[in-house]
Amino acid sequence: MGDAAVCAEPFEEYFRRLHPQAVALAVRVVGDSADAGDAAAEAFARAFAAWPKIRLLAWRDAWVLRVTANLCFDQLRRARRALPAGANVPGVADAVVTRVALVTALGALPQRQREVMVLRHLAGYSEDETSRVMGVSLNTVKTHGARATRALRALLEGGEGDWTFATG
Repeated sequence: MGDAAVCAEPFEEYFRRLHPQAVALAVRVVGDSADAGDAAAEAFARAFAAWPKIRLLAWRDAWVLRVTANLCFDQLRRARRALPAGANVPGVADAVVTRVALVTALGALPQRQREVMVLRHLAGYSEDETSRVMGVSLNTVKTHGARATRALRALLEGGEGDWTFATG
């Protein structure tokens, strides 16, 4: 993706190529296609504003996806969505309860841990790609990934936490 042909890619072509992936990532996080579309649109608006600077980045796709994910978490934080009281809420599919629990738990993580989890597991980047995108060492990615995994496990299996989003 970092070759000269892609670097010369006009923004319109770049948008057409990456927009479906950004929306898919946003849907995974927020679960609502309208909110997901809003987050992806805002991420691309920011990319367009910074296009002269980011178009030459080897990892500009990850930059846009990272901005998309962060905007999704911001939406969820503002909405202060909480986990339903019981896992067996009548009329709510288990998949929806699981999604809400996961998104809520991800939102409770520190930003760096959340970014590692989103890039690694929602966007599908390798540890090496994630370290380059975030501008940190591979060991930092591994450390934050391990910490995030432990925290998510504790939140999701142990029932710890109040299931509302942290404001920081």
